[in-house]
Amino acid sequence: MGFGFGDAGIFGVFGALIFAIVIGMFIFFAVKGLKQWNKNNHSPRLTVPASVVSKRTNVSSHMHGGDSMHRTHSTTYYVTFEVESGDRMELHVDGQEYGLIAEGDVGMLTFQGTRYLGFERDRQSGNSVFGE
Repeated sequence: MGFGFGDAGIFGVFGALIFAIVIGMFIFFAVKGLKQWNKNNHSPRLTVPASVVSKRTNVSSHMHGGDSMHRTHSTTYYVTFEVESGDRMELHVDGQEYGLIAEGDVGMLTFQGTRYLGFERDRQSGNSVFGE
């Protein structure tokens, strides 16, 4: 017995709608990621004096498995840099880089668009890379 939607019934319609939404979201985020990747590739590689103003992590949790469910965690690392103009940019870094960078560090930041390429800390403590 259906609910006025032919043989599929109301649950079939909702299932199809949810499937379409999931596929639409997948396509949206794939296109968005490809656009950012392309923009980064066409941006110049810059190396500029910068200071580290903050660090943060984002921990996410995921459930996996069928009969034997288990949870995995992943951590994403971010560092916010301030450049000479006073502009700040938060860049995604890997865990090893994150561990080597400390708030207050000054040095030379290399990036391409929103892509972090490296940070070479000024080894002389107390010196500002901004010439102050």
